[in-house]
Amino acid sequence: MTEAAELPPAPEQAREVFGDRFDDAVRYAELLADAGVQRGLIGPREVPRLWERHLLNCAVLSEVVPEGVTVCDVGSGAGLPGIPLALVRGDLKITLLEPLLRRTNFLTEVVELLGLDHVTVVRGRAEEVLGKLPPVHVVTARAVAPLDRLATWGIPLLRPYGEMLALKGDTAEEELKAAAAALSKLGAVETDVLQVGEGVVDPLSTVVQVKVGESPGGVRFAAKRAKAARSARPSRRRR
Repeated sequence: MTEAAELPPAPEQAREVFGDRFDDAVRYAELLADAGVQRGLIGPREVPRLWERHLLNCAVLSEVVPEGVTVCDVGSGAGLPGIPLALVRGDLKITLLEPLLRRTNFLTEVVELLGLDHVTVVRGRAEEVLGKLPPVHVVTARAVAPLDRLATWGIPLLRPYGEMLALKGDTAEEELKAAAAALSKLGAVETDVLQVGEGVVDPLSTVVQVKVGESPGGVRFAAKRAKAARSARPSRRRR
């Protein structure tokens, strides 16, 4: 029996959440269960719970993402939460940021196969693309790193008054408290722990929301971002 054969049928909630992109969501789930497992992007034991634990758990993040904004999914991995979010929100411009080549190859294949024209795949680490990618309204992440470290990577990618939305587990409150000082230094002005997915997932998905002020990343990252932007510009020859 192949891993793909173990993928359970899509639950009824998936039809409601993904709407006219439901068939694409099914195809994505099949890719995760097959190529995703073969390439080591997702564990074989996750296949039976792909819908509830992964696709739907990520798709409901859309409840707290503003309309028509730019999004960078940091450490996108197999495309979670970026691709489920893209399937339910065609109004967003999403960048899937991932440093590993085998993962970016998979992401590029998925984006092309599903016709996600509003999604771009970029290979690199957050600290490497700082100043090279345009600042975004929203940074998303899931299971990438502890909150304080994740914030160091993600918050500097934000534009002023943007927000980071991190899908976390039961320890979200504790992580937020432990990271309070680090978040403040990075320019955070408001934090919260949100529960999303009522009527779709059980337990609800937990999201740590970190809003920043006019200096995402603080003064040090503002200078670093400006320096990176200058070095990325093509040099002009003097006449």
